[in-house]
Amino acid sequence: MIDIRLIRENPELVRENIKKKFQNEKLSLVDEVKKLDEDWRILKVEADKLRHERNKISEAVNHAKKQKKEKDANELIRKAKEIPGKIKEIEEKEEMKLQEVRRILIQIPNIMSNKVPIGKDASENKVIKKWGKIPKFKFPVKTHVELIESLGIGNFEASARVSGNGFYYLKRELALLNQALIRFAIDFLRKKKYEYIETPLMLNEKSIYASMDKAAIENSVYSIKGQDLNLIGTSEQSLLAMYTGDTLYEEELPKRYFAYSMCFRQEIGAHGINEKGLWRTHQFNKVEQFIFSKPEDSERLYDELLKNSEEILKALKLPYRVLEICSGDLADWKFRSADLEVWRPTVKDYGEVMSLSNCTDYQARKLDIKCIDKKGNRRVLHTLNDTAMATSRIMVAILENYQQKDGSIKIPSVLVKYMGKKKIEDVKAKKRK
Repeated sequence: MIDIRLIRENPELVRENIKKKFQNEKLSLVDEVKKLDEDWRILKVEADKLRHERNKISEAVNHAKKQKKEKDANELIRKAKEIPGKIKEIEEKEEMKLQEVRRILIQIPNIMSNKVPIGKDASENKVIKKWGKIPKFKFPVKTHVELIESLGIGNFEASARVSGNGFYYLKRELALLNQALIRFAIDFLRKKKYEYIETPLMLNEKSIYASMDKAAIENSVYSIKGQDLNLIGTSEQSLLAMYTGDTLYEEELPKRYFAYSMCFRQEIGAHGINEKGLWRTHQFNKVEQFIFSKPEDSERLYDELLKNSEEILKALKLPYRVLEICSGDLADWKFRSADLEVWRPTVKDYGEVMSLSNCTDYQARKLDIKCIDKKGNRRVLHTLNDTAMATSRIMVAILENYQQKDGSIKIPSVLVKYMGKKKIEDVKAKKRK
């Protein structure tokens, strides 16, 4: 949620930011919320005046009683009894105005970094880095689905029967590869001194929608019928919600966390889930990085998170590129964002596997998460998040990039110690030999 002080002190900055995101339909919201805020402040002054009057009358009553002026005291008491009702009436109006202000503030996008390229949509995202050698194959490459089925290490037909599209059975070496990637990411981030957390997989509505704009994810969330509980789409949601309403000491910041969780997404709408395989699914395993920081440190920590993700992809020896997300494609709650994409030889293009965001104070303000310095000064802190490992997509990248002519899959060297083998082979074919 954007800071109301920006609307009060620099509404033109907010308007220009909206224009850069090509959301001109939201320009009227600035004037609307500005007027509501002014009305709220007028009501607050009225309520404060009445409270002050009530206190003055109380003093006058005490004075009249001491002076034995019962008639004056009774008249003052009569006036005093009228004030609480007036205050309550104004407070109710205040609260209504405040809720309207909040309703609009969460629709106004976060102020963007000046490093964000201006562009209307994803086609104008900027490639800022490429790493790795694109593999060249001397044989026809197979898709990850063809490889999985030929090796007998997964079953999409059975999962479609029992759950529908977007689910899967992982078997033998593929299931172990999934676990190897999780263990590798956990060990990697523990060495970086990040604190490991396993979070709730279900959150109430307030918490699950705090990390993002509700309209942006409501078609993605699985809700539990008859309960105020929803399955998380990422542990970012539960990590953020962990400090709802709390104030953290600045000397403890930054708090660097990472979490492993299952993630659940309906993916209704634009994308849908029609394709067979692991690239887009309703459930997946993810290791997520999350940082609570002082405002002045968040951009430095953004670079740190990016470095972590790049090191993971380099360790796996997967060719990748980094995209700086343009203004029109940047989610409203983000100050700045980058996607990391790996090369997929089957489609001869890069595909997203990691997403990095600095949300500055936008998420934390929504959940009233602050920090306090040694002098007792409080301010809203900043939050950042970044994917460390989304195993299903990384498995697709490994299967496709590490496939061999005989249909086997080489294991990335960094994962061999977790797998206990260097190659995934067709067990039946091996026995026949």
